Amino acid sequence: MSNRVCIKKGLLTLMGVRFVGKHEHPTRFFMCVRSKTSSAQYVASRFRDPTFEKLMDNYKNLVKVSAIQDLILANPKNPSVSIDFLSKLSQKLHLNRGATAFLRKFPHIFHIYYDPSKLKPFCRLTDAALDVSRQEAVAINASLPVVVERLFRILSMSASRMVPLRAVFKVWKELGLPDDFENSVISANSGVFQLRDAHEPNTHLLKLVDGVCSNGFRAAVEDWRVVECCKEDCSVDRMEMQFSFKHGYPPGMRLSKNFKAKVKEWQRLPYVGPYEMVSEKKKSKAGIMAMEKRAVSIVHEFLSLTVEKMVEVEKISQFRKWFGIDLNVRDLFLDHPGIFYLSTKGKRHTVFLREAYERGCLIEPNPVYDARRRLLDLVVLGRRGLPAANSKLQDRSSCNEVGQEENQQRHDLLPS
Repeated sequence: MSNRVCIKKGLLTLMGVRFVGKHEHPTRFFMCVRSKTSSAQYVASRFRDPTFEKLMDNYKNLVKVSAIQDLILANPKNPSVSIDFLSKLSQKLHLNRGATAFLRKFPHIFHIYYDPSKLKPFCRLTDAALDVSRQEAVAINASLPVVVERLFRILSMSASRMVPLRAVFKVWKELGLPDDFENSVISANSGVFQLRDAHEPNTHLLKLVDGVCSNGFRAAVEDWRVVECCKEDCSVDRMEMQFSFKHGYPPGMRLSKNFKAKVKEWQRLPYVGPYEMVSEKKKSKAGIMAMEKRAVSIVHEFLSLTVEKMVEVEKISQFRKWFGIDLNVRDLFLDHPGIFYLSTKGKRHTVFLREAYERGCLIEPNPVYDARRRLLDLVVLGRRGLPAANSKLQDRSSCNEVGQEENQQRHDLLPS
């Protein structure tokens, strides 16, 4: 893997990485080469935050539960799915012990039953899970004006005022979009959005309609700066606050004086905001520094637009080129542990906006988040709360149903 340029020297000093150059300018601390350190090693050496790691322990199961829930609700007339179908998708859904074993872990969400007419076991949602699903659907429909603005803002951060539609599909849940957003959001707002064909076959681009003004947006970090400046006990210089981002570090993470000084220098660095257009990219060290900070402001704003202030790194990377970010997005998150937190739980890299969370919960929740949190509560509940007799009976019943299916399959294979 190629060496990466533009990495914060202060952070890497904590990791014991040595740097080239003896006479470096104090404000140009990130201009260095990370030698003999692969990207995987960089991820592995990050400081773990126990609060976010505990959240991800439960969230990795929520992702699988949500995927199965979407499959069940895909057929509104008969919201169910066969166990046989889920078993075929076990590897794709990362159900390591098989579909049936996974479903049994969450009896408050899934109910396994046998359909005698089809001679197969099926799975449907419990009443509690259906109630959560309805709550989320109502919340999403009620927030359609907010969703339109979110999409508008994302397109406004692109220099070409367009992004691939497939990239939007990747983050439709994170943005709180309805599952029919092509019709309910894009087509319903034809005066704002339009689809056009891309150069690649079967690919479409979502763009803002020509003439639509998008210069009036203010980044979320600006609101924080206003609040901080209005505080009576604000000890930060106004000029320094003009380009600052909120930082917070997990307990136990030791910060050297050198690291703090370099972060302070970075905070003062001017940059072009996410909704402002860049005339040209300067190749000087100062220009590269400013573009790196602009990249931080763009991904910070993107995370601020998501429902849960979190997203998978692979998904946000789909927008990298369109936002004009030339850096590795994952390394960008690792370079700024005071702003972002990267978790690798559940065989995926997930990034959180650190300032939006306190003790594993959003500081400013929204109705869609509240509904998804209820589903997470059911995931955390697991098998608890069920009478022991009913729990054993359900296990025995589901075992018999799966056994009947296997016996029927063997019978079908026997010669007549």
